[in-house]
Amino acid sequence: MSESTTFTEGEFYEGHFDARAYARNFYSCPSGHPDEKSFLTFVLRCLSGVFSAGEHKGKLLIDVGSGPSIHSVLSACDHYDEIVLSDFASNNRREIEKWLENQEGSLDWKPVLHYVCKLEGKSPSKLEATVKQRVKKVLKCDVRLENPFDPHTLEPADCVITSLCLEAACKDIQTYCRALHGLTKLLRPGGLLVMVGVLGESFYKVDEQLFSCLRLSQDKIKEVLSGLGFSIHEFNILPAEDRENNTVSDFEAVFQLVARKPSE
Repeated sequence: MSESTTFTEGEFYEGHFDARAYARNFYSCPSGHPDEKSFLTFVLRCLSGVFSAGEHKGKLLIDVGSGPSIHSVLSACDHYDEIVLSDFASNNRREIEKWLENQEGSLDWKPVLHYVCKLEGKSPSKLEATVKQRVKKVLKCDVRLENPFDPHTLEPADCVITSLCLEAACKDIQTYCRALHGLTKLLRPGGLLVMVGVLGESFYKVDEQLFSCLRLSQDKIKEVLSGLGFSIHEFNILPAEDRENNTVSDFEAVFQLVARKPSE
């Protein structure tokens, strides 16, 4: 992408993001998009490693920027009483709601569900039922706002997950820093932040539609989180394979981190 290209913020997603194509291209099987190699399996394994043992648990988990997907909360849902999913784009929220309500033609998450269950020794039908029972709300969110859920005010969460959201929503590092600060306000003191994202990515494509991405480094993310008082417990990185033949994105690495908000 050239520097002059306008960054594709939330309003662009509302009019141009094809939720079903995104799910089909990147989540129709556990291996994800073939050009991105082990991207999705890395993410699913990392999230399973964080949550499956049940060490992290509580009343409320908020997933910020879910897209049309439920994959981010599959390993966590057994351990939190209530889950809030969210996205800026109405078509993404609508696809989640269709799946939760068992509507005809809803997205098929069975391949990803089966993969997570194989990792964790669970029943796919029971896990699906647990997700549908624990998700209490699907809300609009805008991470550029001080309160991403304005006009709603959510109770402080025990855990916030955000996956592939901030770097796609924030046009510059100042906006990114403000967005992370907004996420910290959603957490109770001592609460857990789990992030999945990409390093060094400037774009990704859904079919032929191009979307911008803020190029981030591991050092910058650590710097921002440390400045907000977070202690980082994990920062796992998978470098991209065969970047020259990746037609759908230009990420240098995918990462997953676990950080904890300071206790007051």
